[in-house]
Amino acid sequence: MNSAPLVHAIVLAGGRATRMGGVDKPAMVVGGRRMLDTALEAVGACTRVVVVGPRRDDLDSTVLQTQEEPAGAGPVAGVSAGLAALEAGPGDRVVLLASDLPFVDASMITAIVAALEEADAAFAVDESGRLQFLLSAWRVGTLGEQVGSLGAAVNQPMKAIVPERFATVTLRGVLDCDTHEELEQARTTQPATALTIEEALGAIVDTIPALAPRQARLAQSLGSALAEPLITAEALPRLAVSAMDGYAVAGEAPWVLRDDIRYAGSTHELELVPGEAARIATGAHLPRGATAVVRDEFASIAQTSAGPRLSRREGTPVRDDTRRRGEDWEEGRLLAPEGTAVTPALISAAASAEVNAAAVRGPVRAHVVVTGDEIRRDGPLREGQTRDALGPVLPQFLSWCGVRTIADTHLRDTADGFDELLREVRETDLIVIVGATGGGAADQLRAALDRAGARTVVGRVRCRPGGSQVTAVLPDGRVVLGLPGNPYAAVVTLLIIAPAIVAALTGRPHAALPRGRVTNAAEVSGEVARILPAAAQPDGTWKVDTAIRTAHLAGLIDRDALALVPAHAADGDLVELRWLPR
Repeated sequence: MNSAPLVHAIVLAGGRATRMGGVDKPAMVVGGRRMLDTALEAVGACTRVVVVGPRRDDLDSTVLQTQEEPAGAGPVAGVSAGLAALEAGPGDRVVLLASDLPFVDASMITAIVAALEEADAAFAVDESGRLQFLLSAWRVGTLGEQVGSLGAAVNQPMKAIVPERFATVTLRGVLDCDTHEELEQARTTQPATALTIEEALGAIVDTIPALAPRQARLAQSLGSALAEPLITAEALPRLAVSAMDGYAVAGEAPWVLRDDIRYAGSTHELELVPGEAARIATGAHLPRGATAVVRDEFASIAQTSAGPRLSRREGTPVRDDTRRRGEDWEEGRLLAPEGTAVTPALISAAASAEVNAAAVRGPVRAHVVVTGDEIRRDGPLREGQTRDALGPVLPQFLSWCGVRTIADTHLRDTADGFDELLREVRETDLIVIVGATGGGAADQLRAALDRAGARTVVGRVRCRPGGSQVTAVLPDGRVVLGLPGNPYAAVVTLLIIAPAIVAALTGRPHAALPRGRVTNAAEVSGEVARILPAAAQPDGTWKVDTAIRTAHLAGLIDRDALALVPAHAADGDLVELRWLPR
């Protein structure tokens, strides 16, 4: 039986880009990544891949690299150089792919290779009917013959090597970026793969890089997470202390009761000899010579001619109410592992262990931006304006998610507003933007992220509301969270997504959501997940609101949690819950 022919790929990543002023087109970002990276992913299943163009040190070592001679000598010269580097057999197949096709994917490559069954070459045809010579598949022998027949490959057009026997495959979403206008069109209309909520949270935790560790006082680091294990610096207790109000005793009963009283924090010298006792308060250090503490309710005092005598009350247990040195922990013990959230409890425990500072990541600092010409926060509304009922309360919702808001601004709808925002807002870890995430005329956030070289982590999510959300990472590590414009959609998206961003930035584990049984899940479930307010029922089940208005937050009043009702849920199904702030 004959085995399937090998399939290789030649990715053309050189050229002069004269219509775009000589920029490095393959390095232009669309959809959060370079167009060259999109092309390489599309041909990732090929046996050998060669990139023709200037050498790029960041490519995987398995990718061959070569350069046409002279540089910029045209696509046929690039194909010729790629063929020489591949050293493929004439019976093999080879894909020719330009690196300025921002939406090319593996399914397109599979389709054009399959079309070679009855042809020597197969070309993609875009939706306008144009033949795409550099989204094509060839028999290697045919391609070599066609290139060789030209004599010289320099500055030859691709149509000069088209064979007589070729096939065409009409593909949707084929767009090449030869001009700045086409690049902006791609950035504005890019089709983003919609993720499930679970996939979106996973992508955020796995992709967003953690903040750099910093040394800080723990008391001033609430909301951060440990960047190193927290080790005790001192034993607790440091010295033996009384666990109860009672008597410090030395030796065996009965004991002569002295007049001395040992108070907590007392510094005066006190020493007991066997047969002596002294009053002691809770938390006080034991006197020298003391062997135990007898609590008040177990003690009996008898007056004798020689003075008061202390003994154990008859019928009470013989026990020692002393907390010994190191009983809670010894010096050098692990108190909390790396990634633990810095909470009031951790700060308190660390202080007890004589640890006041540590390496931490965070807390996450946010700059909040509400967008839209129609938004007005203060003063009377004018015609066409809408009250900003969200901006003033977003810091409280962010605080619930573990984020500190350090700035709160409003952005007008201008052509370069987002570009300036992403360029100028620097002293922050997270930029939270409300609005401009959809595809409307004023929704320019995604294109601005591409121009800034941001990497899109989450482009869209299969849920209602919140489907148009976007999470991206700028080249310097700042995270951008784009929220839908209406208040309910913005808040529920924030409450679901922001904790995952905090976990990623601080390096702490992303906590699994609690679950509850929703009695009316089937009534609200559909093709995508729904995020709805839920109220706890007396029997421990939950009931979600079946109708919710999204233009305000009234639907969250007197509700306990948000329920993430999955697609096609049934009544009584366990669903994830996100607690609402109180």
